[in-house]
Amino acid sequence: MAAESVPGPLTAACGEVRPASDGDAVAGVRPRYVAWPASVAEASAVLAAAAGLGLTVLPRGTGTRLAWGSPPRRCDLVVDTLRLDEVLEHEAGDLVARVQAGVRIDELADVLGLAGQQLSLDLPDAAGAGRGTVGGVLATGAAGPRRLRYGTPRDLAIGITVVLADGTVAHSGGKVVKNVAGYDIGKLFAGSYGTLGLIVEAAFRLHPVPAAAAFVTRDCAGPAAAQEMVAAAVGSPLAPSAAEIDRSARGGPVRVSVLLEGDKAGVAERSALLRELLGRGASIAADPPAWWGRGGTAAAPDGALIRITFWAGELAAVLDALDAAATAAGLDPLVGGSAAAGVLYAAVPRAAPAASVAELVTALRASRPLGPAGPAGPTESARPTGPTGSAGRAGAMGSAGPAGTRGPTGSPGRAGRANGDEPGDGDGPPSRGSVVVQHAPAAVRAAVDVWGPVPSAGLMRAVKDQFDPGHRMAPGRMAGGI
Repeated sequence: MAAESVPGPLTAACGEVRPASDGDAVAGVRPRYVAWPASVAEASAVLAAAAGLGLTVLPRGTGTRLAWGSPPRRCDLVVDTLRLDEVLEHEAGDLVARVQAGVRIDELADVLGLAGQQLSLDLPDAAGAGRGTVGGVLATGAAGPRRLRYGTPRDLAIGITVVLADGTVAHSGGKVVKNVAGYDIGKLFAGSYGTLGLIVEAAFRLHPVPAAAAFVTRDCAGPAAAQEMVAAAVGSPLAPSAAEIDRSARGGPVRVSVLLEGDKAGVAERSALLRELLGRGASIAADPPAWWGRGGTAAAPDGALIRITFWAGELAAVLDALDAAATAAGLDPLVGGSAAAGVLYAAVPRAAPAASVAELVTALRASRPLGPAGPAGPTESARPTGPTGSAGRAGAMGSAGPAGTRGPTGSPGRAGRANGDEPGDGDGPPSRGSVVVQHAPAAVRAAVDVWGPVPSAGLMRAVKDQFDPGHRMAPGRMAGGI
């Protein structure tokens, strides 16, 4: 394809735009053009030009998480944010930073670290691909083990600037110039997978880098013991920052590790108390266990990664349901994640038959701890009690859900609908949890709805219609075909 085939309005809007190549494909869908705006004004001009040409648009950062979600129904233009790479403000005294969307998370960590501060998102390095950009992390809602204490990107973001599908620049939260009346667009855009608009800037609340950290770890015989141990740690006054589990084989022992952070004397005292609380066999280390955080994207870089969110008090029931479903499907997934925050990942290797992975996902969605809820919902004892806050916080484009559930990432796609189909008019039933195929080979995506039931599909479509009435922003990437 010759360079002159790029439409004139696009070249006039952006200093760097070219025809797409096979390497620009998103989940197997190749775009026609790629643009690299270097300013908010250029990003606005690019989206306005795309609107005039009737082009669909998909945002991209480093591409670390482009395999997440459903393939777009159509992708004409990729807008790459990597030239939007400035740290605009760092008010160390106020613990606030404002950055452009293309700033890489690891580079931002280096800048903030000079002042002894951090953006408290300990994201896994996805098979050496880096931790992604600020915009990509916000758009996918990615978070690591310390979500228990600090929350997810939507909790840490205090302001956001976005470009809507028609080129309009909108602001919300800190450093406000213009707001979209009636909407908290920061919460809406977090976890929206680019379906509402292009994130170009964000302001974050920061935290001091702790002077010391300790990991208290113990192996448990099975799910019931692991649940008891996690509950004991989180329910104690010792203020853990994270509580992770790992299980390398179906029906095998469960390893539990709890992170404590703070000043050196306080961490030493608290870790000794926690070791005593967890009982014989518990150990203390300054460094995390080798498996720490591997329940995330690094666990299955080219296989299927299934994200399970649930009420934290149902941990044992969820692990038992996962064992039963995996046994029936003939699979043995590696399981790990933020048990106290109600988020687990099941990693299945690429060689696993697509039909078996689909069977596993379908069985999990129908299981008692994760399936449709009764009129009263989960019992009070099953609700999370840790520092993440109350159970069932309303999410980005979704309804209230389990701990760790944030809108579309936790209450996604309607049951029984193929990935490329248009959504219907009804909402799915409320559920106790969610089971999302976060990324998978194409054969798996074709065999199962990657998002699962949507309790609030009607509301999500209404928000989509308000922000992107032409449905040109990443169409089909989100739950319910949005």
